[in-house]
Amino acid sequence: MKQTIQGLMLASTLVLGGTALAQQAGKESKKGTAELRGFVVPTDEKALLERLHYTHQMEIKLGQLAQQNSNNPDVKAFGKQMVDEHTAADGKLMTMAQGLGLKLSDMPKPMNDVEKKVMAADKAIMEELQALKGEPFDSCYISGQVGDHDATLGKLMAGRQALTGNAQLTSLMDEMTQHVSQHRQQAYSVLGKLGQTMGVGGAGTGMQKGTESGTGGHMGGHMGTGSGTGGHMGTGTGGTTGTGQSGTGMQPKK
Repeated sequence: MKQTIQGLMLASTLVLGGTALAQQAGKESKKGTAELRGFVVPTDEKALLERLHYTHQMEIKLGQLAQQNSNNPDVKAFGKQMVDEHTAADGKLMTMAQGLGLKLSDMPKPMNDVEKKVMAADKAIMEELQALKGEPFDSCYISGQVGDHDATLGKLMAGRQALTGNAQLTSLMDEMTQHVSQHRQQAYSVLGKLGQTMGVGGAGTGMQKGTESGTGGHMGGHMGTGSGTGGHMGTGTGGTTGTGQSGTGMQPKK
């Protein structure tokens, strides 16, 4: 329940708290990046858009994998939703980038060594999930999705504050925040069903976190990296969604 509240707080702060965000001075963590509540993102529009694009592409690939490797109708349906909605969102993003005269790379250049390691962890986790089938896949995939979406919300908050000068981009991030918040809650709901069915909740998360040396979320580099957040878009050093909190697998048993 604590994690659910945190996810909702992150989303509501961004969607409804525009004034409050404007009043919070996001500090420059280093040249070219901005930090908010432990979440760090690039301040360059192209770099930020590339991380959003990377997020969408990873979610699409994982969603496709869920439809192939899962036998659970809830997991398969969730995976299809991720494919459909992230494909549509990525299309909007690429159209906007084209309008700005920006050519986005599918693989962002890491901002630092931490992000480089987490992007490498993304690849390793993708390979791990490709080898899993049925229930082991379900618990690993869905538990990772809960933590990833928590972290993504934090990165969007940081990005929303860092790039206030581009109304089109901030609008896109607001829309993405709404979708990500919904996805996070849906993943949490599916994880709860898995816990009731298998009695293990997100048991697979332990394997994922172990392979990432505590970077958090099995898609750590999609939008973010860091010692405490994981996620998909930049780097982080803590934030409100800390490592391991995203998927211990025990929450559905409350």
